[in-house]
Amino acid sequence: MIQYKAFIASSLDGFIARKNGALDWLTSEEFKLDNDDFGYSSFMKEIDCIVMGRVTFETVLGFEPYPFDSIPVYVFTNNLDYKFESRHPIFIFNGTIENLTATLVKRQMKAAYVDGGKLIQHFIKEQALDEITITRTPILLGSGLPLFGDSAHDQKLEHIQTLTYPNGFVQSTYHLK
Repeated sequence: MIQYKAFIASSLDGFIARKNGALDWLTSEEFKLDNDDFGYSSFMKEIDCIVMGRVTFETVLGFEPYPFDSIPVYVFTNNLDYKFESRHPIFIFNGTIENLTATLVKRQMKAAYVDGGKLIQHFIKEQALDEITITRTPILLGSGLPLFGDSAHDQKLEHIQTLTYPNGFVQSTYHLK
């Protein structure tokens, strides 16, 4: 069976981006640590593919260089007319999480990185997310795009580990039950 995992940063007040999608607060020079990617490289070594929401995908396309040259990216969208051509392994996916799981299992994927606030919320709502690593940054944005949305029921989490960094980042990993 495939494991769905999220690895995401948020402000201390729970926002993953400004209302306009900007991430300038996260890439601030004051937060950088020499030679430390906060476990991202280790996380990615366990990942076979990325499942990304369309809005997040379009944001990532603006990154120079494009960070996912050699790993398949499945762009999860409800827009049936959405098309994208690329030299990179990018697949547009319209369907349910069950359909996606069947597709990924057929392609022998064992672990998928779920990226994008709305998509993470959707996976949590459908009880499909297995693990989440949240890196809280020492900044209050006051408003923006929230990591978590409204939920119809409680979601129990099992704490796996918490790490702290000299720049004030606090990173916690949880297993979702």
